[in-house]
Amino acid sequence: HENVSWDSRLGRVVARRELRVGALVLDEVPLEKVSQSDIMEILCESALKEGRTMFDFNDSYGNMQRRIATLATWHPELQIPDVGVEALLSDAQRWLPSYAGNASSVAELRKIDMSAVVWGLLSYDQQLAADRLVPERFRLPCGRTVRIDYRQGAQAPVISARLQDCFGLLETPRLDDRRHLALMELLSPGFKPVQLTSDMENFWKETYFEVRKELRRRYPKHRWPDKPNSM
Repeated sequence: HENVSWDSRLGRVVARRELRVGALVLDEVPLEKVSQSDIMEILCESALKEGRTMFDFNDSYGNMQRRIATLATWHPELQIPDVGVEALLSDAQRWLPSYAGNASSVAELRKIDMSAVVWGLLSYDQQLAADRLVPERFRLPCGRTVRIDYRQGAQAPVISARLQDCFGLLETPRLDDRRHLALMELLSPGFKPVQLTSDMENFWKETYFEVRKELRRRYPKHRWPDKPNSM
């Protein structure tokens, strides 16, 4: 019997020629030639059971998945596909052949950029909508760009940035063609959270000067202007 299967212990596809009597394997030798289509079939089948350990569902994938899920919630008419882990693994035959190349092991499979897989599952029109309505990054007044964090269960997407980088930000950023406010997580120079607000205009008027007292004490070498929203 020629046996091509996924070995969970070794973390790779194994191919053997086995001499059997019933279910008893008397001898086995490695198969020298296995078609890539056979390997791909095994990988897609194995993804259903063991895909969470076969692929790298890292933070980059997580934010992309939540970003696309947010778009799907805000705009059901766009018919955005489910790109959660279980949906991807159950539909591996749709995307895996385009990204796996000659991969046959966990070490090789975990090099696949799963955020790119998610993006590739969207149509061109859906990608354009995502870039416009749920952008990946936001440009601060200082010129730096920061990632927009589409957090699970948060009341709104979160933009984390140092308070000093937000000087001159007159209003809270809006997404989805200005239909949804972002939540600003303002950080100290040491990147510690100091304020969470969805009303930047009020923050500059009411809260900034209280926050500034503590930050001046902790970070005396940094500038803390009297009119931060006019810079």
